Amino acid sequence: MTQKIISLAIILTFVFLSCSDLRKKMDESQLIEAKIDSILVLMTLEEKIGQLQQLQIKKNMHDSVCDLVRQGKVGSFLNPGNLETRNRLQKIAIGESRLGIPLIFGRDVIHGYRTVFPIPLGQAASWNPELVRKAARIAAMEASSEGIDWTFAPMIDISRDPRWGRVAEGCGEDPYLTGIYAKAMVHGFQGNDLKDPSAIASCGKHFAGYGDAEGGKDYNTTLIPESELRNIYLPPFKALVGAGGQTIMSAFNDLNGIPASGNEFTLRRILRNEWNFDGFVISDWDAIIEMIMHGFCKDGSEAALKAIKAGVDMEMVSTSYMNNLAGLVNNGELNTGLIDDAVKNILRVKYRLGLFDRPIAEVPCENVILTADNLELARRLATESCVLLKNSNQVLPVKEPVNRIAIIGPLADAPREQLGAWSPDGRPEESQTPLAAFQALKDNRKYLYAPGLQSSRDKSTRGFAEALKVAGSSQIIFLFLGEEAILSGENHSRAFLNLPGAQEQLIDLLASTGKPLVGIILAGRPLILSDIEDKLDAILYAWHPGTMAGPAIADLLLGKSVPSGKLTISFPRAEGQIPVYYNHRNTGRPPSEVHQGMIPGDPVNPVGHAAFYLDLDYRPMYPFGYGLSYTTFEYSGLKLSADTISMDDTLRVEITVKNSGLYEAFETTQLYIRDLYASLTRPVRELKGFQKFGLEPGESRKVVFRLTAADLAFYNYKGELLVESGDFRVFVGKSSADVLEAGFYLK
Repeated sequence: MTQKIISLAIILTFVFLSCSDLRKKMDESQLIEAKIDSILVLMTLEEKIGQLQQLQIKKNMHDSVCDLVRQGKVGSFLNPGNLETRNRLQKIAIGESRLGIPLIFGRDVIHGYRTVFPIPLGQAASWNPELVRKAARIAAMEASSEGIDWTFAPMIDISRDPRWGRVAEGCGEDPYLTGIYAKAMVHGFQGNDLKDPSAIASCGKHFAGYGDAEGGKDYNTTLIPESELRNIYLPPFKALVGAGGQTIMSAFNDLNGIPASGNEFTLRRILRNEWNFDGFVISDWDAIIEMIMHGFCKDGSEAALKAIKAGVDMEMVSTSYMNNLAGLVNNGELNTGLIDDAVKNILRVKYRLGLFDRPIAEVPCENVILTADNLELARRLATESCVLLKNSNQVLPVKEPVNRIAIIGPLADAPREQLGAWSPDGRPEESQTPLAAFQALKDNRKYLYAPGLQSSRDKSTRGFAEALKVAGSSQIIFLFLGEEAILSGENHSRAFLNLPGAQEQLIDLLASTGKPLVGIILAGRPLILSDIEDKLDAILYAWHPGTMAGPAIADLLLGKSVPSGKLTISFPRAEGQIPVYYNHRNTGRPPSEVHQGMIPGDPVNPVGHAAFYLDLDYRPMYPFGYGLSYTTFEYSGLKLSADTISMDDTLRVEITVKNSGLYEAFETTQLYIRDLYASLTRPVRELKGFQKFGLEPGESRKVVFRLTAADLAFYNYKGELLVESGDFRVFVGKSSADVLEAGFYLK
């Protein structure tokens, strides 16, 4: 009898909501809220808690998992395996559970699915948000075709420490630029309509402050003042929420002594109350029960209570909610209203994704995986991501009469390694390596190959003789160096950032030949290049470029494309210099030109009293925004529309950029500001705009930026957003360290 009453209630509710007159009076969001309420009133406490549980599918547990789905005890699955498994579980959820609530299936689609794009840190170096959006769109189309509803991306943690392996997943050290990429990736993953079968929900991670882990050690403590949190680490997440990002992942770290998954300040006060986020929050893997190890909770029951109170709606993999929430309600420690709110947040996203209307995933009519268009975009993004760090005597691009090229190094033909970390669906056999790309060319050149080392970590010199022989028969050497994919990503922090294995010995050997030596570095982070920089005639930093690494790199080295990438994270000269980042504060005794050129490891007598190392140049090896081209660009005529503006004015910033070289190329012009004095000390540079554009040789372009008072705002130590009158400097140029400047006053 009870079952019949429930079924009748559901039918009547949905008939009521389907009336055309009512639909005219209610917009879509109101309709969704009404549907959510109609389901919630019918749910048992056990079924509500079930919506809060995400499980991973493992081998030999399908029968028990199916039973949990039938009982309404699971709301989501991580890594569903394949389309068949996903649809089998979904059919049970909608056809055999009491209320027929669909599941949501998530997977780490971080920088591509089968078509693997450069790691996000590499994508960011393109300074091309539209290209990044298109890459996320392709990733969503490929993933959704195999039953994925939801990706745990973008990762938008700000990090200033390349020892941290997860810098590979982020966009670098700048909050403004990362916020722009956050919006681009949300729009790419989610498309124009979340109900489109090719759309997948995005997930901003990791909330919050995870990128500032002490010592660059993964999962480590973070201590961040509120003003720094709001000015540096939170803006990308706010941008993601503003762009319609549907989910947020709470981080592993504790923030100022409170684990992120139990942090009411960040999850409720800021995310919900200040930003009005109405999607749902999922914990990172086991992050709720790890609050016990943090020393923040006594047991699983307390961890569940603190997490649900803080605002974590769904628990990933661990089962503290499943095991404890009902008991906490029954003994009066937990109000069911918090559980209801979490369920509403989850159902809201499921409705927006169209899972109630289209729960069973269907294979698209046309193939969307590894199409020619997909591969072409991957090639273009890999090309624009590469950063030319050095090019002595214009050794690149290779020109006639050079026709015998040595290809040497452990990463010249490493199809798996070039895909990088977090590419679980990328397949090595679909990955086009540099060696294969060169060998496929029909350009009357001869390409000679020797790996030299079997892997980036190989310490054996057995392959050196063959490498030396190949080098001796060539006119120029392309040396592919770096680190394997496994050396970066989650839980892959490094204390030493030099080239691993015997790679530096290989450089020494090949440099002794006197042949032009070009280093192509594939890596998931900035590496320390101080000891090898002067031994290489050119350095092309390719990151882990993905499926189309080979054709992209070949195009650049042979001059079919011109490098345009620029760094979004500063390169340190030595590990002892970390953290080094462009938007630092000035201190009362800043270093100056007299402190430049300090020799590593060779202390000298102090030159004045300043914030510098006796045995190391205080500047980064390569600064934020840096990147060379095969052509040259000249900047001139910086003009401001006024020297004084009011709070309601817009300041026009104008500069002329000329291609003074021989190649058609793209340049990225960057705009920075500095607030010279304020109630809270401000950074020496803050990125506030950029424009990427192409110029023919000899062509000039007038580049215009506009600044308003809102661009000058910052959060003070009380967490208040404010704009203060005073003197400001404007910097425009090729990088954070190569600029023209002017000043204005804000009254």
